[in-house]
Amino acid sequence: MSTSVITGHSTHTLDHLFQTLIVPQAAQLDRDPMSLHKAFQELGRHGLLGLKVAKQGGGQGWNSEAVYRFTEQLARYSGALVFLQSQHQRCAQELWNSDNLELKQTYLQGAIAGDIGLGVGFSHLRRAQQPILAKETAGGYMFNGTVPWITGFGIFEHWMLAAQLPDGRAVFVLAPFHPVKGSLAFSEPMELAALGSTQTVTATLQDWFAPEKLVLDVKPAGWIQQADMGYPLTHNFFALGCAQGGLDILKRAQSSVFPEIGEAYGRLTHEVCRCRKATYGTLKNPSEERLRLRAWAIELAVRCGHGAVIVSRGAANFAGHPAQRVYREALAFSVSGQSNGGMRASLERIL
Repeated sequence: MSTSVITGHSTHTLDHLFQTLIVPQAAQLDRDPMSLHKAFQELGRHGLLGLKVAKQGGGQGWNSEAVYRFTEQLARYSGALVFLQSQHQRCAQELWNSDNLELKQTYLQGAIAGDIGLGVGFSHLRRAQQPILAKETAGGYMFNGTVPWITGFGIFEHWMLAAQLPDGRAVFVLAPFHPVKGSLAFSEPMELAALGSTQTVTATLQDWFAPEKLVLDVKPAGWIQQADMGYPLTHNFFALGCAQGGLDILKRAQSSVFPEIGEAYGRLTHEVCRCRKATYGTLKNPSEERLRLRAWAIELAVRCGHGAVIVSRGAANFAGHPAQRVYREALAFSVSGQSNGGMRASLERIL
């Protein structure tokens, strides 16, 4: 497999950045939120935090395939950093697409530069029973309930809050990522098995009021279900990058004493390449195979990560070992952004 999965004129620069910025401190980025925050800001200084924002908005204006290739390559080196920046990139994209010019003028350029960090809290919209609801009131919206997952507490300054309205639509607003006495509170960061340095928390809102000036968008009922049907491959690229991180460890472990390692590396590399080719192929020719491809990518991440653990022997049981980190990241990416269809596809793959 080639050194980089990024194509185009920026290949050398990105490879150099990832090899010098991320690889030497991958274990630290996995454990330390402050180091992760600095690495996030470094991406901004290199112009890599506005990938989905059009050039006229100050961003890079990359197409979907370029963003996916960037995501895949970054996931190869740090699951924590790729997951953190993906939350920010999504919010920056929504900010650019918003009709709220005041919000754009206030936050967009800082977000692109990495001076302002933006999180997201809308995955709960997939649930049958909504944990948080909103209602329109004079001058804005009132929110009550709980947002189960928000990444970036203590790293990001704001986050995109979404809640369902009585008519089934979803309102999206930009909320502060700090407590507001009496109306907005956050839990302690969760003790996650993987990606813990990303500081994921739960938010509790009690009659928290968002004025119209904070509204990003109001989306139609069933929006997130439609988005999942149209883009079930978005999270494939986390898993594909993670699989390559496991392959990197297998490659370094090759030995004439154990030719089986080289054989495993070669066969897994071939399969990852096949999965990648099929995945990128569906971007131009959408098919019903997308969910099966996602399940395949997840399986490969787990198998490559497990292979990395096995060839690393007992050392892989140390928390800071690269194989330990990659394997835990494979487990996290197995369920990241999971829809019911994605879960069924993964279970079918196992069976």
